[in-house]
Amino acid sequence: MSDLAAIAVTVSPADKFREYLVTRGMRLTRERELVVAEVFSHHEHFDSDQLVERLAGQKLAGQKEGKRVSRATVYRTLNEMVEAGLLRKVARTQNRDVYEHDYGYPRHDHLICSKCGSLTEFENAPLAGILEQVAKEFGFRVAGHRLEVYGLCADCSKPPRTRHRKLDMI
Repeated sequence: MSDLAAIAVTVSPADKFREYLVTRGMRLTRERELVVAEVFSHHEHFDSDQLVERLAGQKLAGQKEGKRVSRATVYRTLNEMVEAGLLRKVARTQNRDVYEHDYGYPRHDHLICSKCGSLTEFENAPLAGILEQVAKEFGFRVAGHRLEVYGLCADCSKPPRTRHRKLDMI
């Protein structure tokens, strides 16, 4: 789903999240740690329901059932991870919030298909330069940006492959 290379970080996502939680008077519970580990096990866009399913499908040694993380804990933890700067909400596709890694990956933008919901990540140095130039013109200090371009992906913009019936050609 992504061709972006991870950026080397000195603090693991779990440790960074632990540091954030301490500033809020909270702790990194076993359940929160399971969520962080699963989210950062591979880089892909996901929604909360997909994460709940992935966690439920995994089994810990000696358990007959999946990892015990409630849906509510997953939702709360995702929101906390966004606040901590580990994740960001990319877009709302098919009536669901889609998340991606913000920590350990370069700034990038997205092309989002309005029909199928596919997301394509891209980096574009000239575009980043233009944004810096515009900000400088207005005396604006950029803390980050999000560019989401909506349209149709290559697959969805292809004409339908149907043969005309002979009667339709008359």
